[in-house]
Amino acid sequence: MATKKTTTEEKKGVVATGILIAPRMTEKASLQSSANAYTFIVAKDATKLTIRDAIKKEYKVTPKAINIVNLPARNVFTRGRFGVQSGMKKAVVFLKKGDTIAFSN
Repeated sequence: MATKKTTTEEKKGVVATGILIAPRMTEKASLQSSANAYTFIVAKDATKLTIRDAIKKEYKVTPKAINIVNLPARNVFTRGRFGVQSGMKKAVVFLKKGDTIAFSN
């Protein structure tokens, strides 16, 4: 029986595509990006350490600080119907002066 060797990143559970879901492109986020603060939608179980490792792996920059915000689900009323806007977890990643993240469209 062959055993699979696991790397230290696999032991931590860090997979960049599983942690960082998408960059959050809003008016506020684009204004913050000029001040080296980038906003991402992240997995519900992501922590600051896993987000830091995913940013290092994906964008090759080291974050200076990371803030995490849990946005709850909200009840909405649109076009005569009731619905639910799903909640999410977002992370604001602060970089050193001179570091940037370029998003490809």
